[in-house]
Amino acid sequence: MSHFRRKNATAAAESPVAWTFFRQWLKNPLSMAAFSPSGKQLARAMVSQLPPGARRIVELGGGTGVFTRALLDHGIRASDLLVVELNEPLHRLLQHRFPGVHVVRGDARRLTELAAGEHFLEEGPADAVVSGLGLLSMSRGMQRDILNAAFSVLAPHGRFIQFTYGPVSPVSRELLGELGLHARRGTMAWINVPPATVYTYTRSRSTAIPAQAAAPR
Repeated sequence: MSHFRRKNATAAAESPVAWTFFRQWLKNPLSMAAFSPSGKQLARAMVSQLPPGARRIVELGGGTGVFTRALLDHGIRASDLLVVELNEPLHRLLQHRFPGVHVVRGDARRLTELAAGEHFLEEGPADAVVSGLGLLSMSRGMQRDILNAAFSVLAPHGRFIQFTYGPVSPVSRELLGELGLHARRGTMAWINVPPATVYTYTRSRSTAIPAQAAAPR
């Protein structure tokens, strides 16, 4: 085993949570954004981009719950947080770690359906979608579907918050124009492994991607 693999296997084994994440990465590295969970600095950078007074949040790709924990510590109530995770072992881990949070297993492209199944939209649309998905490695079509789904549950001035390991926005200028979205570069988490940059995406015109109306009560 190479020094790189020995070092990361040892680090992962020191924490059951990190080890769960690392094992899932080994099984399917292309489906996960990194070989280790995001760090606390990146989590703080993501949370810092929430809109002022944000109350209801959706998280995509919950992983081991690094962002989930940061959102709860920020003051988001468990009942106002919906976490979507496709990977079954990670989904079970999130359910165990955060019993009061709406944790659902499913594809982010089906977010509207998943949110409705949890009755999450009955209290109104989300203020922000915090994404731990690896958008950079996805096709343009998949990115389009995820962004459409995300903005369908967002309030008109809601934000889609995404991190990337690349040097520029993981969503191309062409796709942003097609969807009527505006990208803004935020904080860079230098000590994250690997270093990551946070971007926020908002609607740039009133006709872009209509928000999901709250279900009648």
